[in-house]
This record gives sequence, structure tokens and C-alpha cells, in this order.
Amino acid sequence: MTISGLLIQLLNGLVDASSLFLVASGLSLIFGVTRIMNFAHGSFYMLGVYLSYTLVSHFGDSVLGFWGSVLFASVAVALIGALIEMVILRRVYRAPELFQLLATFSLVLILQDLALFIWGPEELLGPRAPGLSGSVEILGRSFPQYNLVMIVIGPLVLGALWMLLNKTRWGVLIRAATQDRGMVAALGVNQAWLFTSVFALGCFLAGLGGALQEPKMPANLALDMESIGTAFVVVVVGGMGSVSGAFLAALLIAEIKALCIALGTIHLFGFDFPMSKLTLVAEFLVMAVILVIRPWGLLGKPQVAARNDHSSESPLRAATPSYKFASIALVIALMLVPLFQDAFPYAEIILVEIFIAVLFAASLHFVMGPGGMHSFGHAAYFGLGAYGAAILVATWQLPMEVALIVGPLFAVFGAVVFGWFSVRLSGVYLAMLTFAFAQIVWSIVYQWDDVTGGSNGIYGVWPSDWLSSSTALYYLTLAITIVGVLVLRRILFAPFGLSLRAARDSYLRADAIGIDVKRVQWVAFIVAGLFGGIAGAIYTFSKGGISPEAIGVERSIDGLVMVLLGGVQTLFGPIVGATVFTWLHDLVARDTDYWKAVLGMIILLIVLLFPAGIVGTLSHLWQWGKHAEFTAPKRGVMIRKSKEEAR
Repeated sequence: MTISGLLIQLLNGLVDASSLFLVASGLSLIFGVTRIMNFAHGSFYMLGVYLSYTLVSHFGDSVLGFWGSVLFASVAVALIGALIEMVILRRVYRAPELFQLLATFSLVLILQDLALFIWGPEELLGPRAPGLSGSVEILGRSFPQYNLVMIVIGPLVLGALWMLLNKTRWGVLIRAATQDRGMVAALGVNQAWLFTSVFALGCFLAGLGGALQEPKMPANLALDMESIGTAFVVVVVGGMGSVSGAFLAALLIAEIKALCIALGTIHLFGFDFPMSKLTLVAEFLVMAVILVIRPWGLLGKPQVAARNDHSSESPLRAATPSYKFASIALVIALMLVPLFQDAFPYAEIILVEIFIAVLFAASLHFVMGPGGMHSFGHAAYFGLGAYGAAILVATWQLPMEVALIVGPLFAVFGAVVFGWFSVRLSGVYLAMLTFAFAQIVWSIVYQWDDVTGGSNGIYGVWPSDWLSSSTALYYLTLAITIVGVLVLRRILFAPFGLSLRAARDSYLRADAIGIDVKRVQWVAFIVAGLFGGIAGAIYTFSKGGISPEAIGVERSIDGLVMVLLGGVQTLFGPIVGATVFTWLHDLVARDTDYWKAVLGMIILLIVLLFPAGIVGTLSHLWQWGKHAEFTAPKRGVMIRKSKEEAR
């Protein structure tokens, strides 16, 4: 690598740093004030690209028209964000923070299909910026003029935000709310409008980051999920709520990725190390290292991490006779389904998908509910189990029976390593570390062509001959799911489960009575990883193979949605949540081209109507009804008391 080539790559890193900062700074401000992990932030970035494309295509022939279109697109995104905050998000501010995450995820689905409806599925590349379509020569190499402007825009926005936050009364309120929202409310500040204005500012920055990308990259429907992962990384590495930290983190991550590209393949100790392949995983490696060394980020401040729910959690109780009878009846009904195959030919296929989802959701719920630990990366164990089984069959030519037993052990190994680091953190920091580990697994799988098949995956992995029929696979999947759910439930009522729940409810008291909290939580990660890996292994044989798309961040999000839809404080919740989500996903996807928007609206409606999840809310209503019936005075008693009072 020549000096000129290295310099060009470092300049490209500065360009990427400016883009990352614009998106991440808005996300950092929103989280700092509202405490919402806004998954829809990438969608506002995507809208900025699309709106800029539309406006620049019509009005961008002149310099004023181009930059006016970029500014107007950013303002339009801010107005859309403010409207969404006032209509939807205000109603979930008091909900547990994970349900807020679920609400913003539903917005991702809705906004993505909205973009599909307006602009279509094709990629759209707009015109270049007038007067900046050429290049300048730096050490004999050409460098785009527009990229030089992008390098300058990042620090200018940082300076403007610093002035806003430090030299205006509104900025002082934002910084105060970031430190202590309760005190700001006690001083009489209208929190509703403060939240709305900050949310609009964050969306403006996301829209500006997207609008400025219009001359460089085409608008497409994948930009939302592509951008939100990196934005979360920048915010966490820089420090939650720190704008300066976001700038420093964006600069660090972008330059590390630029150096990986510049170095190419290096020769060390007789081996070739393709550094360029690290670009997909570099930011997650950086985040993992920072979280382990300094959990609150580069410029963040130590905080007491919030629990996933601030309400009291009732103790788990053994199943009542009626509950056992209903469960047995459900199992018998599921066993009879193949007998009605002629009437319901698709039932076995969708139920196999539901069984796999139930086992995956139950394993995630094991660490989220009784364990009280947020996990945004449970797809790592699903993927390790799936690829472990596929490699054993496709490469090592082992039978399916062996692969089903040994394959999930790959997930156990991953849980042993990842869990050891993860349990040393808590709250959002733990969640983001699990997310980083999951993305590292995905990146390795995506690029290790010789072992995992790379982006193509591994196919031709079919069940043994005795499972060649769909009915046999149906019964096997049903049996494994039932055993898995029962084992997880039994563990929670064993002494280990009691210790796990004690650590969740009161870390200090559990530690004081002699419970090794970190060890208990680590074992919980390993148990959850095992059953997540089993779900992945079954998935591989049910689909005939596995690919990186099946273990990406969407899989982790789907697991979160399933657990939260059912109710994180109930043992039956993940079963109901996985069933409802998988069934809705299949039903809506078959009936409309815009199934994501419909599914998103259904999820949002469930979040608003069932703030504790479907099972959790129904259980609360049932307990409230029994309590009201028990405490309500009978009519005769009320009449007698009235007569006595009259006398």
C-alpha cells in the first residue's frame, strides 16, 4: 500500500465518519432524553434518502435547488418523526422499555412498506450535486469533490449541536433531561413537548444523513436495517446520550474500517490474513472490546442500568389442575392434526415453523424473563446450532441423528464464551454486547466460504429416510419442542431457577445470602444457548439447509417480538407470542403485498392494547376480576349497612 493510497482510504474513512455521526447523533439525543431504543431511526434515515431523491430529481438542477432539496427533505423527515412521536410513542413512554422497542420495531415494518408503496422496489440513484460532480487530485489520485464537502459537514454539525446544547435554554433542558428527567419535570418543564422537539431534532439529523447520501448511493428498502445496526454501535461506543462521544466513535470505527480496506491481505507468521474481510465485523469487534473494558462508552458516564420492567413481578406458581388439563388437551389436539391433512394440507408445514419458533422464543425468554437479562443477539445460538448440524451432515457426512445431538453443542460453546463476557454487564449494555456477538457470528458465517458456503449457505441437508415424510418430521419437531419447553419450565422451579429469579429481583440480597450471581446468570446463558441451538438444528432439517439470511439481526428481533407479544413475565407467554407472530406472519404475507405494514400495525395495536403482552395482560385482568369479585360487598350487606347508618 502506497502513501497516496493509504491517504485516500483515510479520507474515505472521514467521509463515512461524517455520515455515521449524523445518524448516530440523532439516535443518541433521542435515547438520552426519552430513554427509547428507537429501532425506527434507520427508517427515518431511509426516508431521508428517498425524499432527497424525489426533490433533487425535480429541483436539484441548480446549487440552491440541490441544497434546498436536501434541507427540505430533512425537515420533512423531522415533521414525520414529530407526528409519529405525538400520535404513537407518547402512549408507550410509561411502558417497559422493551415494549417501547417493540413499538418502534412495528414502525420499521410500516415505514418500509410505505416506502415500497410510494417509490417501488427498485433502487433509485439520483443526480449528482451541481458543481461538485468532478474530482480533485491528491498525491496523484483522484478524490471526489462531494466527498470533501461531506468531510466538512460532520464537524460543522457537531459544532452546531454543541452551540445548541450549551448556549441555548432548550439545550440546557435537553442536557438536564439526559441527566435527570424527574428533576426536569419537578421544575415544571413540559416534558411532552420537550420529548417531541428532541425526537424531531433526532429525526432531522437522520434525514439529513440520508439526504446527503443521495448523490453517492441509490435509495433502497434495505437501508433502514443496514444503518440502524451501525448507528447503535456508534452510540454505545461513544456513550449513551453523548453527542461528542458519537462523533469520536464514528471517527474511530470509520477509520478502522478504512484501514482494513487499505491493508488488504497481510502476511504474518507464514499465514495470510485478509484484513479487508474485517470491514463487515470491525465495528462490532470495537463495540465488544469497548463494552468489556469501559461499559459506559468512550465519553459516557456510568449509569445504573434499568431493568426490563419497573413493576413488581409476581412469583411463579406451579401449574393448576385446569392448566395441566388444558395443556394435555392441546398436545392431544396437535397430535391429531396429521389425521386431517386432506382438509388442512398446509397445517403441518406452518405448525413445524411454529414449533421451532416456540422453542426459540422459550429459550430467549429463559434469560429475559426469569433471568432479567436483555439479549438482542439470540440469533447467534440459533445460527451456531443450525450451521453446526448442517456442517456435520454436509461436510462430515454424519447421520441426522448425530447432527441433532452434536450440532447444538456448537451453540453451547458460543454461549459459554459470549455469556462469560455478557453477564458482567447489565441493562442496555448487556443487550448491545449480545448484539455485537451475534453480528460477529453472522459476519464469520457470511464470509467463511470454505466451511459455511459464504453468502450461499449450505443446502441439501435433509432428514434421514425414516423422516422423509412431512408427518414424521412433524411429530419429531413436536416431541422435541414439548420436551424442551418442559425441561426449561422444570429448571425454573428447581433450586437453580429460584437462584436465577432471586438474582433478577435483588442482586445485592442474592449475593448476600451466598448466591454466586454471575455464575448463575452464566449458566442461564448456556442453557438458553443450548435450546436455541436445538431450534436452529431442527430448522436446518425442516428447510433442507441454512443461509446467513436466516440468522441475521432479523432473527433476534423476531425472537424479541415473540417474547414481548406473549408477555415476558409469564411462562406461557413465549408460546403464545411465537404462535401468534408466526401465524400472523404467514397469514398476512400470503394475503397482501404490503404484509410488513399490516403486520406492523397489528403488532402496534397489540402493544397499545396489551402493554404487558397478551398472556400477561389477560392474566392481570383475570386476577383483577377475581380480586374485585372477592372484595365487592354483597347487595344485602350494603342495604343492611345503609339501614344501620340511617338509624
